[in-house]
Amino acid sequence: MGKSQKGAVWLDGEKTSPYELFQYMRNVDDRDVEKFLLQLTFLPTEECRKLGSKTEAADINHAKKVLAFEVTKLIHGEEAAKEALDAAKALFAGKGNEDAMPTTEISKEDLPIGLLQLMTNVGLTGSNGEARRLVKQGGVSVNDEKINDPSFEISEDLFEDNKIIIKKGKKNFHRILLG
Repeated sequence: MGKSQKGAVWLDGEKTSPYELFQYMRNVDDRDVEKFLLQLTFLPTEECRKLGSKTEAADINHAKKVLAFEVTKLIHGEEAAKEALDAAKALFAGKGNEDAMPTTEISKEDLPIGLLQLMTNVGLTGSNGEARRLVKQGGVSVNDEKINDPSFEISEDLFEDNKIIIKKGKKNFHRILLG
């Protein structure tokens, strides 16, 4: 569905995780919700039209959640869709299960590591240069603390309960576990 390989959405869970697919569908343009519900789900046509015709923010957000859940369920199964929904709730509403969030485990021996390198290593960015631009523009936070210094290093003392969460932009999260 993307126009470039970096923006592509894959059906293979190894290339686009169920959580990432859920988030992609959750963030489609409001004008595309009804069309995607009709094209990509097995919901009854009348229900798709009803969900897609909503114009209030709360209603269209509900329709987007239904779309994201149904597409993720169709491709990865109901359990993966529920996990993705729980992870989204954990991140955006402060409740739910964050276990479905994209996660990478690193060892204590890998620390300290530069934030730019870590972001590139876990796939949040394609290069250190891209990571540097994001940090300089204020688009990166670690454990909800905005980071503006490209030379920032991730050290063991940043880990709370052996984890940190790196946020890129408003909607891309990655959990780092200390193993």
